[in-house]
Amino acid sequence: MPSSRTLKRICKLAAAAAITGPLGTAMATNGMLMEGYGPISAAMGGAAQGFDHGTAGMAENPATLALGSGAPRLDLALGSLGPKVTSSMAGMNAPSGGTSYLMPALGYTTRLGQLTYGVGMFAQGGMGTEYDANSFLAAGSGSAVRSELGVGSVIFPLAYQVSSDLTVGATLDYMWASMDLLMAASPMQLGSMVTGSSGMLGGAITGGALNTATWARINFSDDSKFSGAAKAKGFGSKIGATLKVGKGMTVGGSYRFKSKLDDMKTESSSASMTANPGGGAQTFADSGSITIVNFQMPSVLALGASWQVQPALLLAADIKSIGWADAMKSLNMRFDSTGYTGSVSFAMPQNWKDQTVLNLGMAWKANEQVTLRAGLNLADNPIPESLVNPLFPATVKNHMTLGLGYKVSDTGEFNAAVTLAPASTVTNASGIAISHEQTNLQLMYTHRF
Repeated sequence: MPSSRTLKRICKLAAAAAITGPLGTAMATNGMLMEGYGPISAAMGGAAQGFDHGTAGMAENPATLALGSGAPRLDLALGSLGPKVTSSMAGMNAPSGGTSYLMPALGYTTRLGQLTYGVGMFAQGGMGTEYDANSFLAAGSGSAVRSELGVGSVIFPLAYQVSSDLTVGATLDYMWASMDLLMAASPMQLGSMVTGSSGMLGGAITGGALNTATWARINFSDDSKFSGAAKAKGFGSKIGATLKVGKGMTVGGSYRFKSKLDDMKTESSSASMTANPGGGAQTFADSGSITIVNFQMPSVLALGASWQVQPALLLAADIKSIGWADAMKSLNMRFDSTGYTGSVSFAMPQNWKDQTVLNLGMAWKANEQVTLRAGLNLADNPIPESLVNPLFPATVKNHMTLGLGYKVSDTGEFNAAVTLAPASTVTNASGIAISHEQTNLQLMYTHRF
């Protein structure tokens, strides 16, 4: 058993994470969700419902935490997501400079009798891009365009071994979300997003500045890789179970409830709206605060099974239904002015559809030290092609995964995974072709006490 001092340090680290939210943006994979949590699951195509894959089980099916040996376990992980996004229109290409996003994670579990419990910190998902100031997406404004949305959580899991065949589990997730947005648009584009306005600002925008502008911008960003200018906190939860149904066969399932996040808000005067009226007129500029209204992470229903074909070979398969249709109908924002009076509300239609994901994986124990893994993560694109925004291109569909586990001692081991997502290209209603591919890495060290 670890000492009480060790436990206190782990809890303090998780508490610090909850306060600061130190997780990089997770670039879109299955929509905005990770293709797999932890390198063991990720290397097996994201399959996770019916076998022990370490403390990352608390991010998927918490009941799998009770399938392990019961020895106290600490996982320290680092993920690197490497998207390659290029937007093109009329012979103009705009490659995204957002090509590397780092995500630390940790998890700790221990067992008391039939009860397994612990704490963990994991990135839940997100998306983002960065385009140069001279790209066509800057709309002539001369300033960079970027987005960065990240969601993370500190997870408190409980798993209970009801019998030798049945385990159940649940989690309480303390969540945070943050967002940066530097967006340029034509007056027609921005005007089409306005859903309401009030005060002097409303009159200036709807009655003057947008009517003559050559470009308009909404800006809020703190330029940090680990947080965004607009922030929110809230809660989530999951339930799950596993059942051994035959020799070497285990089935499992889990349900992640839709999140309960507060509205994301920037600090007062940390956001801005600008427009260039053209004709030599002075640029319109106002400072204020931005509120992202009712952004939530979706519910996820997952069912799966694993089969220990022989002592050296494990096969696993999951199927997931991700409830994007209920969570991503529209991205709604409100700008509250400090320079004028009043506010302007905007809506960026999303109309995502629910997404079905098939996870297929295998693990082969080559010898007492080395385990080799491979898998497929097959999904459809949840975003209607006409509505895909170059700032939020969560359009990746299929993933090929590989992984390696290496046991360095009786108490320590390393696991690694690489994910390759081939390019997926869509063309939106504005005629912008958006190509998105990824190379993602995960590395984890495990120590058993």
